[in-house]
Order: sequence, then C-alpha cells, then structure tokens
Amino acid sequence: MSHQIKKQSAAHLTRQWSVHAALDSGRQRRWAGLALAALLALAACAPTAHQMQRESISRPVGWAQMEARLDEPGPIELDTVASATGVSALEGLLNLAHPAARAAGLQNRDEPIQIFLHVLKHPSRGTFLVDTGVAQALIQNPGDWGLNAFLRKAMKFDQMRVWNSSGDVLRSLGQPLQGVLLTHLHLDHLSGLPDLPLDLPLYAGPGETTERHWTHLFVHGASDALLKGRPPLRAWPFEAPLGTDPLAVLDVFGDGSVYALHVPGHTAGSTAYLLRTTQGPVLLAGDTCHTRWGWEHGVEPGDFTRDAARNVNSLQALKALAARHPAMRVRLGHQA
Repeated sequence: MSHQIKKQSAAHLTRQWSVHAALDSGRQRRWAGLALAALLALAACAPTAHQMQRESISRPVGWAQMEARLDEPGPIELDTVASATGVSALEGLLNLAHPAARAAGLQNRDEPIQIFLHVLKHPSRGTFLVDTGVAQALIQNPGDWGLNAFLRKAMKFDQMRVWNSSGDVLRSLGQPLQGVLLTHLHLDHLSGLPDLPLDLPLYAGPGETTERHWTHLFVHGASDALLKGRPPLRAWPFEAPLGTDPLAVLDVFGDGSVYALHVPGHTAGSTAYLLRTTQGPVLLAGDTCHTRWGWEHGVEPGDFTRDAARNVNSLQALKALAARHPAMRVRLGHQA
C-alpha cells in the first residue's frame, strides 16, 4: 500500500513539474517576444516625429559649374560665432581605430569643443543662420526642452558654457532672420532654437527625420520639444550626384553664391555649405569632420557617426575640393 502511494505521489509530482515547466516555457516565450518587440521598436525609432516637406527653390548643379567661379569673391558676408564651449568624448569625435589615430597614440579623453552658429548675409535674400548655436534658456531649464538627466550627462552639460547665446546674436543683428540652414538634426545643432522665432523656415537634408536607429529613442523627445510649434522642415531635394561628381550639390539661391552639398555618413541627410563670400570661398563642413586633427589627417568621426564608410567618402570629397582651392577657408563642426 505504501509503495502504491509513493508511486501515485511521484506521478503527481511529475505531472506538476510538467505543468510548471510548460508554464515557465510559455512565460519565457512571452518575455522573449516582448523583448524582441521592444528591440524592434527601438530599432525603428526616428529622431523626431516632426514633419518634413520637399524644398523647391534651389536647383541641382554639377561640380564643374560650382567650381568655375569659386575663387572669385562673392556677395556673401559671413560671421562665425562660437556660441558655447564644452567637452566631448574623443572616441565620438574621432575614429580612434583609424591607422593615423593609432600611430599618433590617441586615446579616449574629454576633448574641448565649440558649438557654432554662422551668420550668412545675402544682399537680396536677407540674413540666414547656418545651425543655431545654444540658447541660454536651454542651459538654465533643460527639462523644459526635453533634455532629461541622462541626456544632460551624455552631453556633459555641467561643463558647457554659453558665451554668445543665439538670442544675443539675433538681437545684435538688428534685422529679422529669413531662415536657418541646418547641417543636420543632432541636438547640439538644434540647441539655439528656443531663442529663434517659431515661424522661421528650417532647411535640412533628406532623411534627417526618418533615419531609423535605436539610439534615437533617447533624443526623440528632446528633438520634438525643440521643434514643437514650428512649420515642417524643408528638405533639400538632393538626388544622385551628376555624372562623375562625388556628391550631390544644390545652388541654394540660384545665383552661385551659396551651395548645399549632400555629405551623408554622420547622418543620412548631413549637409555642408559652400559660400562665395566677400573674402573668398568658405566651406562649412558640419560634422562630416568634428576636429582640426581629424581634418588635417583625413580621419572621420567616431562613435557619433551613423555610417562610417559614407562619412569617409564625404570627408575625402570635401578635402579634395579644398585642396583644389587653396584659398578656401574650412570651418569644422566643433573646433576652429
């Protein structure tokens, strides 16, 4: 009798274990499914939900046409302003795995940076900014603009100092702005928006609002907050480069004074601007190259760049352009 009871108890326990195992397996599958769904959602995250529409004023041109008069003084007056200073991780600003960086013994460290805005004055089209600098309100009340504690730490806000806020620059102009030409939509290039009028047209490269990556989860809210209440972004209508040209180019005002160059890599729609100023040609490279050392040694940015291979191609094209025009001044993304 005792032996039969033991057999029944063992059978009962076996059934219980089977049920629990099945339940555990089901839970594991559900958790795995939820984790996979979360990862897919993160991977599909865009940098902002803000709308973008195609810009229709500029026109495509070839490099030969762009370069034909490049060394002649043009009509543009340009002033570059260091709006703020701070530090950033060198491994993000520079590809430390590049042979040149390895040969120089470069290691990750906090690297001094500047956050710029450029004031562009056209004799008939008016005054534009290239990028936005930093608004004092963003530093004083970052939470109001979607910058949580994680973002403030990642951007090293505690070491950022504003010297010429976007609002100060705007007030010094004494005339209204006609628009902002953005190199790309990273937060450090949007950080002056709190000081700028809400109805101001903003121009940026295609794909800047739709490029998908899991890291956008952390900046999506702040980008949306900074762009809230503004009209749709105006996308430069870049198409394939003409002929054997290395990059697509647009004549922004149709008079050969300002060119927008599609330099994908750092972001999908990264844009550099080439200006024929009264003092000669100036290239605003944006974050195709962050640092002076990177430009001088032909080393692309590091972890902050989405597509390193395309960034290398864009950087090489800009360096070759500058080499053909020795009088050209080059202004980089985050160092003078």
